[in-house]
Amino acid sequence: MQPIMQPKAAREMHFDGVHCDLKVQRFAGGVVILTISGTDIGEFGGAPMEELKDCLACCDPIHLFIDARDTRGASIEVSGEWAEWLRANKADIRSISMLTGSRFVEVTAGFVRRFAALQGIMRIYTEPAVFDAALAESLARSD
Repeated sequence: MQPIMQPKAAREMHFDGVHCDLKVQRFAGGVVILTISGTDIGEFGGAPMEELKDCLACCDPIHLFIDARDTRGASIEVSGEWAEWLRANKADIRSISMLTGSRFVEVTAGFVRRFAALQGIMRIYTEPAVFDAALAESLARSD
């Protein structure tokens, strides 16, 4: 698969752990990409959510893209924490597009969408090419 060409992020933060790696990238035009790989067991505490909160503070409602194609899963506690955070901050999020890499992560994303009442703004993708095209279009519009 050919990676999509992205403009340089205005801000980028990495969280590297034993079980999971996360990256938060903020681009012009309110596009934010959260990339997760491995298994999110909460080893970073609330730091990724604080980084996303900083992204919300500097922009109009953001377009949040969550690339979880290389994610094996998240603990129930972590999924619940993300759902609560998204619910509490949904007024500052214009749209959420999430790519899942497995059926387990897809089911977890569906739970988060329902629990956080995000049905109107959260789209779950299972095809990387479709997600990548949506992300490329959003980045192009934000230039």
